Amino acid sequence: MTVLLVLATFLTFVVLDYILNRRKVMATVPVERPAVAAKLSGDYVEGFHAPAHLSYHSGHSWLVRERRNVVRFGADEFAAALVGKIEKIELPRPGQWIRQGQKVLAFYRNGEKAEMVSPTEGEVMEINAEVLNNPALLRQDPYGKGWLVSVHVPDEENTGRNMVPKGLIQEWMRDAAQRLYAQQPSLAGAVAADGGRPAEDLLSGLPGADWKEVTGEFFLTK
Repeated sequence: MTVLLVLATFLTFVVLDYILNRRKVMATVPVERPAVAAKLSGDYVEGFHAPAHLSYHSGHSWLVRERRNVVRFGADEFAAALVGKIEKIELPRPGQWIRQGQKVLAFYRNGEKAEMVSPTEGEVMEINAEVLNNPALLRQDPYGKGWLVSVHVPDEENTGRNMVPKGLIQEWMRDAAQRLYAQQPSLAGAVAADGGRPAEDLLSGLPGADWKEVTGEFFLTK
């Protein structure tokens, strides 16, 4: 009986030692993840950044709720890459009432003007003075420092009306990119679905590319 008790105790210690050492080994082995997981999350479509937590208007503006009855919007990265190196931005005035689909934004380059419509309806509370002074911010950080307008929306329930449905954002962005490539085939090599990122100024230097015509088509202002 004593021998059996000793053997049982020994086996118990062996098993415990095995379990503890196995846990230590497992803790020191790094978990491998695909190298592109961080780069190609669901927020990238055809190389264009489209953060999933934002809402999008089909005219390529984005919108986010800041707090009750207040939203902020700007141009998405696809739009920012199309307008490229602009010299000037025009925004609505604080206190101005704007309607969804109304032309309220304007971008200027080389003596030409491209317009963009508002994704929402309400009273302009604030405009981004920093991006007015430095239009390059629109391209450098479209979802951050390059934001454009803050709006008070009394009818918050209808803020998302006529926006791209959440489940269709990737399909919508992919369609926009493919339509652009169909117009300008040389761009297909500059922006790729395998991790390629759009050039700073997509239409710059492309022969036959009509900046105002192309932006007007995608911004729904033609």
